[in-house]
Amino acid sequence: MALLCVHVLRGSRLCSLSAHLTRNVQVHKQAGYRVRKTDWSVSSKSSCRNVYFGATPCLSKQSNGGTVCYKSSPKMTFPPQPGPVLIQWGHHFHTSAPVRALPVPLVWIVLKPLQKLFAIILGRSIRKWWVALPDDRRQLMREWAWQRRWRLAAIAGVAMVIVALLLLTHLDESPVTGRTRLLVFSRQNYMELAALTSEAYMEEFAELLVPETDPRHQVVERVVQHLAQRNKDIPEMSEVTWSVHVVQSPNTNAFVLPNGKVFMFTGMLDAVTDLHQLSIVLGHEMAHAILGHSAEQASLSHVVDLLSVVLLTAIWAVCPRDSLALLGQWVQDKLTQFMFNRPYSRKLEAEADQVGLQLAAKACADVRAGPVFWQQMELRDQLSGEPTLPEWLSTHPSHRNRVTQLDRLIPQALELRESCVCPALPATDPRTVFSKSVRVLLENANDQGRVGPGGSLKPLPRSPANLPAALLAQNILPSSPNVEQESKGPVSVTTSDKAVTPPVPAEEQHGEQSTS
Repeated sequence: MALLCVHVLRGSRLCSLSAHLTRNVQVHKQAGYRVRKTDWSVSSKSSCRNVYFGATPCLSKQSNGGTVCYKSSPKMTFPPQPGPVLIQWGHHFHTSAPVRALPVPLVWIVLKPLQKLFAIILGRSIRKWWVALPDDRRQLMREWAWQRRWRLAAIAGVAMVIVALLLLTHLDESPVTGRTRLLVFSRQNYMELAALTSEAYMEEFAELLVPETDPRHQVVERVVQHLAQRNKDIPEMSEVTWSVHVVQSPNTNAFVLPNGKVFMFTGMLDAVTDLHQLSIVLGHEMAHAILGHSAEQASLSHVVDLLSVVLLTAIWAVCPRDSLALLGQWVQDKLTQFMFNRPYSRKLEAEADQVGLQLAAKACADVRAGPVFWQQMELRDQLSGEPTLPEWLSTHPSHRNRVTQLDRLIPQALELRESCVCPALPATDPRTVFSKSVRVLLENANDQGRVGPGGSLKPLPRSPANLPAALLAQNILPSSPNVEQESKGPVSVTTSDKAVTPPVPAEEQHGEQSTS
């Protein structure tokens, strides 16, 4: 149907109404136009301002035996003029596509190098300006600053108070632990950033993802959902939809994004010996997500970077040469890492170990397997010849310190596990079994006479595959990805001649037995 198009010109004039569209009147009358009396009229030569055209609503006017129909929107406004008008309002409204703003943390990541560049340019400009001043002007500037030293000190004090108040207004209480922390970026901001990050990871690992029918994916999925179900009393746990992605990679790594995307590498699955250790590893990574450690660490880094801008500007302003300024900047970066960033990262890792052990205890896992896992990781590193950095140089606690901390937390975790109506644990402590196994391994190595032709001691095997199955690579998962298991209950995975199932509370076990 050809309708007369009304165009809004730059001068807010309507196009002339044509008379050859009279036949459209009958169609609109048959469509049931309603008549509405208003205090304005539209003639064949009139003007209208702020009118949006192109929507379904149609506006009609009888004029000299002919009828003209043209489109209008429900939100159009017209100048007040008397006269009757025929109006029919449509149901379709055209709007422009919404533009999603960038997450605040992403904006900060982009601007982070720019603020350092700004500090360098500003400090260097101040230095060159000071060097270019005559000696008498410099002396006058020094005298001026000395005469107003108390005023300048008061201004600096007020600025420090304002900064302190801003930091105090951004204090937050950490879930589960109740620890007071600084949180500049909200959890919602990092949820938006996590959505973008997860999309990037999905594109990166697109060709390495293990199919969902693979038993390795099913085992991780079952353990993650079991941990989420048993800890649903934590709001941060129940509000997140947890999804699992297993990546075919030898890296011994796993991480969880704040939006519940779990990425598990097959190298980590090869490093654990049973589902109890897998529960503790996943509990640790899920603890990072529910505690919001990524937002917390970014908040501290943001504040430290802003304060470092002042120091960086001073370095480039005071140092007489650019080479000395670069050296001072390098020293500042290293001090910031070793005094703030890395110690705080180790603190968050220790807290994730603590909360992850609690999550695993409530899921009825054998929490005594936690220290054993880190002892295994330490032994793997030693036998594979990987260099071990001092803890103060690392973002994570050392394996030995993690074992010590988890051993200290085991009694509390066992009490928590018992309060959750979990089945009794075997009397044999896996920590004792591991210690005895290591002792036997060392004795066997000595009995085999690992002495070289020159009387030197031969090194231990560097491949973890050479260790006994009781120590390391006793893989809980089938090596062939073609094996598929379909079961309504927990997925069973064979280890040697025993089947290992995810830990299930006593009350759920009774329910399954009665059902069967």
